[in-house]
Amino acid sequence: MVNQSEQTKGYLYTAQAFVSWGLLPIYWKALSHMPAIEILSHRIFWSLIFVLILLAWKKKLNLLPIFRDKKALLTLCTTGVLVGSNWGVYIYAVNIDHIVEASLGYYITPLFNVALGMIFLKERLNKLQFIALFLAVCAVSYLTIDYGKFPWISIYLAFSFGIYGLLKKMSGVEPMPALAIETMVLSPLALGYIIWRMIDGSGQLFTESRFIDSLLIMAGVVTTMPLYWFGQGAKRIPLTSVGFMQYIGPTIMLLLGIFLYKEDFPLQKQIAFAFIWLALAFYTYSIVSKYRKQSSRNESKDTD
Repeated sequence: MVNQSEQTKGYLYTAQAFVSWGLLPIYWKALSHMPAIEILSHRIFWSLIFVLILLAWKKKLNLLPIFRDKKALLTLCTTGVLVGSNWGVYIYAVNIDHIVEASLGYYITPLFNVALGMIFLKERLNKLQFIALFLAVCAVSYLTIDYGKFPWISIYLAFSFGIYGLLKKMSGVEPMPALAIETMVLSPLALGYIIWRMIDGSGQLFTESRFIDSLLIMAGVVTTMPLYWFGQGAKRIPLTSVGFMQYIGPTIMLLLGIFLYKEDFPLQKQIAFAFIWLALAFYTYSIVSKYRKQSSRNESKDTD
C-alpha cells in the first residue's frame, strides 16, 4: 500500500513527465533550421550517453542479463527501431508546422492501444470501448475524406507508440535499461551520421553557436528524464490516474500549435478532434467504471 507522501510524489513525477512531453515542441522548434534526421541522430546518441550515466549513478548499469536473454534483446531491438522512427516523425512534424496533427496522434494512442489489446491479447471490448474505437475510426475517415488528406503523421505516431508500448510490456525489462539497449541499437547509425555531417562541413555541432551545441547535447536529457519521471510516478499512483494524466501532453501540444505557432485549425480538424475527445470520454468512463467495480469487489472481500 503506497502511503500519502509517496502518492503525492507519484502525482508530481507523472505530471512532470507529461508536461515535459507537452512542451517538447518548443525545444525542437529551436532546432527547426536543421534537418530532422540530424536532430534525431543527436537525440538518439546523447540519450544513450545520458541514460548510461543515469544507470551508473543508480548502480543499475549491469546490462549483461539482457544481452543473454535473446528474446528480450530481439524485442528491444524492435522497440528501438519503433521508438527511433516515432521520435523522427515527431521532430519532422514539429519542424514542418504540424504540431496539431502530432497532438492528434497522441490523443489517438490510448484508443489504438484498445485495438491492439483486442487483436494481440484477445481482450474483449465492452460497449463503451467499442463506441470509442468506432468514433476514432470515424474521425480519421472524416479527416481523410472531407479534409482531403490522410493524417499519416497522427496515425504513425499512434501506431508506432502503441506497438512500442505493447512490445516493451512483453519484454519484461525495466524502462531505463530498456532505453539503454534501444538507443545502443540505433547509436552506430546516429553517430555515423553525425560524424559524416561534421566531415562534410554541413553538421551543426560545434559550428554554429554554443547555444545550439547545448541544445543538441541536452537532447539526451530532455528525452531521458521524462521517461525516468514517468517510471517513478507510475509505480506510486493508480493506473486510472495515469490514464487521466496522459492527456496533459497532447493538450499542451495542441494549444502550442494553435496559439503559439499559429497553425491552421480549420473546421474539418475541429470536428475530427471533437470525435476523438468524445471517444476518449467514453474510453475514460469505461476505465473508471471498471476500476470502481473492482474496488467494490475488493471491499466486499475485505468485509467478509
